Amino acid sequence: MNELPTIISVDDDEGHQILIHDNLEAAGVFNSIVPFRDGQEFFDFQATLPAKAPRSYVFLLDLRMPRMDGVEMLRRLKADPSLRKMPVIMLTTADDSREIERCHELGCSLFLQKPVNHDQFIESIRRLGWFLPLMKVPTVTAA
Repeated sequence: MNELPTIISVDDDEGHQILIHDNLEAAGVFNSIVPFRDGQEFFDFQATLPAKAPRSYVFLLDLRMPRMDGVEMLRRLKADPSLRKMPVIMLTTADDSREIERCHELGCSLFLQKPVNHDQFIESIRRLGWFLPLMKVPTVTAA
């Protein structure tokens, strides 16, 4: 198990990316945090890594993004033998019960709603930051 998995933050809202990064750090999260604007950007990056490179990720996915949204990215992550064991946290403003159910059916680990209120958003990210270090994430290599 890798003690410090890379946090992959996928959100097309740059302001949310900054708030996530800054407030995870404020909560004492020392993992590398790598931002992507959408799922396609992550998979393009993933394709450039050496095939046998060990990987350990925690994914924070927004639902609504251009090119590849969070649901499609979740679907592709859970279909990939080298990534399916990685925890996926849906972190989105959406609160549609059908979307929540669909994400859980596809294998998300946790569905958190981003508060619209700025201070509440900051507080929820800090609390997430207190939880992340408790997660044990396997290290895998591509098949």
